[in-house]
Amino acid sequence: MTHILAIDQGTTSSRAILFDDQIRPIRTAQREFKQYYPASGWVEHDPEEIWSTVRDTCLETADGAKVAAIGITNQRETTLVWDRATGKPIYNAIVWQDRRTAATCAALKKTGHEAFVTDRTGLLLDPYFSATKLAWILENVDGARARAEAGELAFGTVDTFLIWRLTNGARHVTDATNAARTMLYDIKTGRWDADICSMLDIPMSMLPEVLDCAADFGATDLFGGDTPILGVAGDQQAATIGQACFKPGMMKSTYGTGCFALLNTGDAPVASKNRLLTTIAYQLDGTPTYALEGSIFIAGAAVQWLRDGLGIIKDASQTGALAQAADPEQEVILVPAFTGLGAPYWDADCRGAIFGLTRGSGPKEFARAALESVGFQTRDLLEAMQADMGAKADTVLRVDGGMAASDWTMQFLADITGAAVDRPTVLETTALGAAWLAGMRAGIYPNQDGFAERWALDYRFEVKMDDATRNRRYDAWQGAVSRTLSRRD
Repeated sequence: MTHILAIDQGTTSSRAILFDDQIRPIRTAQREFKQYYPASGWVEHDPEEIWSTVRDTCLETADGAKVAAIGITNQRETTLVWDRATGKPIYNAIVWQDRRTAATCAALKKTGHEAFVTDRTGLLLDPYFSATKLAWILENVDGARARAEAGELAFGTVDTFLIWRLTNGARHVTDATNAARTMLYDIKTGRWDADICSMLDIPMSMLPEVLDCAADFGATDLFGGDTPILGVAGDQQAATIGQACFKPGMMKSTYGTGCFALLNTGDAPVASKNRLLTTIAYQLDGTPTYALEGSIFIAGAAVQWLRDGLGIIKDASQTGALAQAADPEQEVILVPAFTGLGAPYWDADCRGAIFGLTRGSGPKEFARAALESVGFQTRDLLEAMQADMGAKADTVLRVDGGMAASDWTMQFLADITGAAVDRPTVLETTALGAAWLAGMRAGIYPNQDGFAERWALDYRFEVKMDDATRNRRYDAWQGAVSRTLSRRD
C-alpha cells in the first residue's frame, strides 16, 4: 500500500487529497460548509457538518485505493467540546476568527496576566486562541461545568475531534503544534499548564494527550480495515513542513482565508519584542522546533468580501485583472479589520476602514486595495520578524495558498516588502506537509533532507518597485492603520 490520504480541514471547506508514493497528489475531493454568525464578532461551525464533509471527501477520494496511512491538517484554535459517552458536541465549534471573549482577554490583561501567559505559551492574551473560547463554553452552556468536572466532557481542536470520530472514540489525542495554539500548553516543558487552566477554571481532565507530529494517533475503519493515522499538524505548521522550511531563518507565508507567516527559529524559542507569537513549528522524535509567527486574520477573506459582501466580482480570479486596470493616481487603502487586527497590532476591537476614496473610486480600485492590503500586512509581519531576528531572518519568502496563484498579488508582495517571493510548483503545501508526516512515519516517504530536495520553484518574483515609492506607500498604510486602531498604545 503506497498511497497516503491527507485530510485538510479548513475554515470554509474540507478536502481530502490522495498522494502516491512519489508524494504527488493524484485525486482530490472538496466540500464547503456553512459559516454561522450568531452575533456581531461571533463565528461558529456545526461540528457535524465538519465531520460529514471530512468523511464524505475521504470516501470519495480513497475510492478503492489502498491507503497506507492518513495525515491530518486543520484550522487551528477552533474549539470543540463533546460528550465522551456519545461523541456529540455540546455546542457549535467556536472558530478561530471569533471575538466573543475579547472582554475576558482585556480583563486578564488589565490584571497583569499577559506576561505570565506569554512566558508559558508564547502567545498573547487574545480571543483568537482556544483557551478563552473553552472557558466561555463551560460558563455559558447549561450544565457544562458540572459535566466537565465530572469527567464527562472532552475538549479538542478540530484535529482532536476528527481523530475521536475516526477512531470511534478510542483516542483523545492532539499534536504539539495544535496544543501550542490553545494558550493552555507550556511550549518549553511540553505539558498542559496547570496554572493557566486554574486561572480560567478549566478542568485538566478535558484535555487530550499530546504527541509528536509524526506518531501513532490511532486507526480508523472508515475504509473497511484498520488504516493508521500517522501525521497531524495545524495548517500553518503543515504548510511550513510542506515548504521544507527545516532550517533556522527560513520563512513561509500562506495566503488563505487569513495569512500566516512563520519563521523557523530552530531548537530554542525566541521571545518576540514586536508582538509576534512564539510557537512550535513541528515536533519530531520528541524534540520541538520553534518558530516566530505573525497572524493576519483577513487575506483571501477580503476577496470573498468583494464577491459576497459588495458583489463587485463573481470569482476571485477577476481581482488581478481589475487591480491591474485601476487608476494609478488613486491610492485607495483598505484596512481589512473585519474581525479586528492580528499581529503586530492585536486589536480585537477595531473594525475595517477604507481611506482615500474619490468620486472616481470604483470596483477596480476596491479590488486593488483588497489585494494590496495583503502585501501591506505581510510587510508588517516581516519587519517585526527581522527586528526580532536581525540577520538570522532570510530575505526570501516562500509563499503558498490560494492567493499565491495571483501573479499581480505576488508581484506587489515582493515590491512592498522588498523581498524576493518564491512560489513553488505545489501550492497546496498544507496537505503536502500532512501527507509527508504520515508517509515518512509509514516508511514510504524520505526523511527531512530527502523531502527538502524535492521542493521545486515555479517562479521567483523579484523586487521591481523603487525604495522611495515602497516606503511612501507603506507610510500611507501605517497612517491608515493608526487611524483604525481602537486604542493608541
